[in-house]
Amino acid sequence: MRAKYEGVVDEELGYVIAVTDVKVSPTGKIIPGDGATYHKVSFSLLTFYPRIQEVVEGEVVEIADFGAFVRIGPIDALLHVSQLMDDFISYDEKQGVLLGKETKRKLMSGDQVRVRITAVSLGRAGSSGKIGVTARQPFLGKLEWIEYDTQKIRESLEKKPPQEATPQKKGGQQ
Repeated sequence: MRAKYEGVVDEELGYVIAVTDVKVSPTGKIIPGDGATYHKVSFSLLTFYPRIQEVVEGEVVEIADFGAFVRIGPIDALLHVSQLMDDFISYDEKQGVLLGKETKRKLMSGDQVRVRITAVSLGRAGSSGKIGVTARQPFLGKLEWIEYDTQKIRESLEKKPPQEATPQKKGGQQ
């Protein structure tokens, strides 16, 4: 049962990760000329169906000159260099790092990132499919960058004096 379904990519179900709660009927059928017994089976599937616009977290598992591969669940998604950050990005092959020219932000294998799914193509006839993601939106990217950016926002809000409400004139009064 597990061998037949686990690892399968289906257009309706997505990625089948595990077969659980298998219940086999003790009563089966024997078909003449066939040495096997046939039983009714019920089971549950644990699946991952990536949705466009879904925000997910994953680990960078590979860096290439054109981007990074991020493991989100059972599959690796492509984070293209154009979708990484608002900066010119260079690839350091020796260190296996994508580096922002002005921000000096680095992305390397093992980094944890938060990304938004922008493209989904579930595989057909045995292929594993492809997923495209972006980190060029607020509160997306390497988790350390997000923490740093939110801390800067908190600090700037703490420095601002509280604004006083200005009284509003009611319409029709003169």
